[in-house]
Amino acid sequence: MSESIASTASIDDTARWAGRNRDKDALRDEIWFALERMEVGVGPVRSRIPNFVGADRAAWRLAATPMWRDAGVVKCNPDPPQIPLRLRALYAGKQLYMPVPELERPYPFVLLDPVQLAARQVSFELAATSQGGVAHGVPVQFEELPTLDLVVVGCVAVTRLGGRTGKGGGFADLELGIFRELGKLSAGTPIVTTVHSCQVVAAQRLVMLGHDSALDWVFTEEESIRTDTPYPQPHGVAWDQVEPDQYRDIPFLAELRGRIEQGGAPKGSVGLSDRDI
Repeated sequence: MSESIASTASIDDTARWAGRNRDKDALRDEIWFALERMEVGVGPVRSRIPNFVGADRAAWRLAATPMWRDAGVVKCNPDPPQIPLRLRALYAGKQLYMPVPELERPYPFVLLDPVQLAARQVSFELAATSQGGVAHGVPVQFEELPTLDLVVVGCVAVTRLGGRTGKGGGFADLELGIFRELGKLSAGTPIVTTVHSCQVVAAQRLVMLGHDSALDWVFTEEESIRTDTPYPQPHGVAWDQVEPDQYRDIPFLAELRGRIEQGGAPKGSVGLSDRDI
């Protein structure tokens, strides 16, 4: 599918996190408009990681790879287009860590352990939803996370070089930065996403900033894209770029920053490496 996106859409000023970066605001609005115009969005798409027709097919492409097969510990975002991935992870017996939507609770993650869920007779189909996952998962703090084998992030727009942007709230980049600060993300850990093919745009449309994390793989309903990303990965959190509303809305963030900066948590770093599918 073409990488070009309809340019007739206007910036959606009602987007929840609009105003932080006008170029990315415009690109997100074009993607949401394209999903609506092409009738490939599932449910509302604006101001969110959009669900799309073919999400199950994109999930199948990722699940067919050795990196998925070999991953025992998977972190996956809580958005609707990744429900098929979370469900596959549970049925495959993987330890699944899901962020609390928008990190709005005192704890940032829940652990969805398929053995524990089965013992409590919680259906995997329920646990794979964001609401079901929060209700039935075990609360987990950042420091309690094991080293991650695979990281799945939600995206609104991506490029074939690994550029990405989410819905504008900055949650994924903040989360990945904290993983690196705490040594939970090794140099070889793939960062991947599943999106509709119309969400793949030309590289020049999406400028990557210093705090932005790049993708290693993109899976769509049509293809699997190895990015061989040229972008250097951040070494941690760009604390000077964290927005005031993030401190306001994320209950644990200021306290966690204090623990990290005081040396109460181990620090780690990650660089680029050859990552094989």
